[in-house]
Amino acid sequence: MKEDTIIVSACLLGVNCKYSGLNNFSKKVKELCGDKKVIPVCPEQLGGMTTPRNPAEIVNGTGKDVLEKRARVIDKEGNDVTKYFLLGAEETLKLAKIFNCSKAILKAKSPSCGLGKIYDGNFKENIIDGNGVTAEILRQNGIEVMTELD
Repeated sequence: MKEDTIIVSACLLGVNCKYSGLNNFSKKVKELCGDKKVIPVCPEQLGGMTTPRNPAEIVNGTGKDVLEKRARVIDKEGNDVTKYFLLGAEETLKLAKIFNCSKAILKAKSPSCGLGKIYDGNFKENIIDGNGVTAEILRQNGIEVMTELD
């Protein structure tokens, strides 16, 4: 029987890669991973960003819009960090393909990893419908995505 290999947001596994330098450890995610092979990823780090870093949000759209060059990812200081989010999404997809992953468990509401709901770009914790950049590119390539809230 083929063993499942899944992509998982590294912060959910306790890796201190969150923008603040901390993590979002989820016991639920750890249990969901069970005995599966896990590829921990932090798209922002894969894209070349440091930890800690300024928080960032998608402005004027969603991850799909970023991939289609209709929206940007901007950090709280006003810096355009879109290129890092795009590269991180592409590198995460590359890992998913290398390891033949069909599923991913990603961090909810994140501009990279959010699924179905993301922050609106105003840095006021307002939520809009949409996916983060990495969640979107994985879904577009046939990978089932869920978050720690599913």
